[in-house]
Amino acid sequence: MKQIVVLGAGVNGLSAAVQLAEYYYNVAKVTLISEDVTPNTTGDVSAGLWGPYYCGKTPDHKIVKWSADTHVFFHQLWKNGLASPLGISLQPCTRLTTDPNGYPEPSWKDIVFGCVKLSQKELERLSYEHGRNYTGGYHFATFTCQPMGLLPYLFNRFINVGGKFVQAKVNSIESILSGRKVDLIVNCTGLGSMNMLGDKEMLPIRGQIARVCAPWVFEIILDDSDDGNYVIPNTETVILGGTHQMNDFNRNVNKDDSKFIFDGCERMLPSLKNAKLVQEQVGLRPGRSTVRLELEHYKAGNLTVPVIHNYGHGGCGVTLAWGCGAEVLEISQKLDLDVDSKSKL
Repeated sequence: MKQIVVLGAGVNGLSAAVQLAEYYYNVAKVTLISEDVTPNTTGDVSAGLWGPYYCGKTPDHKIVKWSADTHVFFHQLWKNGLASPLGISLQPCTRLTTDPNGYPEPSWKDIVFGCVKLSQKELERLSYEHGRNYTGGYHFATFTCQPMGLLPYLFNRFINVGGKFVQAKVNSIESILSGRKVDLIVNCTGLGSMNMLGDKEMLPIRGQIARVCAPWVFEIILDDSDDGNYVIPNTETVILGGTHQMNDFNRNVNKDDSKFIFDGCERMLPSLKNAKLVQEQVGLRPGRSTVRLELEHYKAGNLTVPVIHNYGHGGCGVTLAWGCGAEVLEISQKLDLDVDSKSKL
């Protein structure tokens, strides 16, 4: 039986592991290795909003392909009765900017539902209400899928088709090959690739958020400006944000950031002043110049092993995860893993 190892149990690692384990059922043993697992991953801090955000210079056609696959996946889960346990909501969303160049037409506008450009009159109204000077924006409906629900679902789905989980820290590709036969490695270690691979293009993008109890809020508002805030309702809480501090490893809550978040979000929605604070959190997004999703024939001593790298998703981890996992599977299918199609799920 072939041996496949997936490194990293974040949303991208789990999405890849599930699709590999299901496709290669009874043909290959898929082992997931990670130091951390939900609820202790970067994704657990995320609001789980579908929306391309901080993808670096990743080509638009790739972002559209991967994010469209994920949007379809969320839609299927939502329609099939899993909305409540996974925390999936379909909500109206308004994305805005104060950039002097306005808001260019999004490459992903045909993926979401009912995407329309905001009129000048609407921009003026929102600018007045928020105390901002908006120059452009779009309104549409899209999904939020809470990682606190999605990640356990994916983990259990992986285990239920025979996947094996090992909780351990991996410092190098060579350590995976030591004393075992491995036919394929899938690297989804996110920021871990900084040290494991020495990838100098990686950097942390620090994000601080607050979770509040505000059950009267039913609309997503995103100000994509550098000094903008956002309000993202989940099923249990509302996420207020946020920060995107480049190359900042600080995981502690910063009081100045808290003030920026609460003041900015309350300007958007004054009723948030009455919201009860549930928790403040900090996560480090795995930033990179571009998402790295490619096959490498990795040489370790006398061995050469195929490694599919899938990391550097920036602020798009949840948005791209299922689509990137599907491409990982596509790449693996081109390798000689001796798969009999009759054995697949």
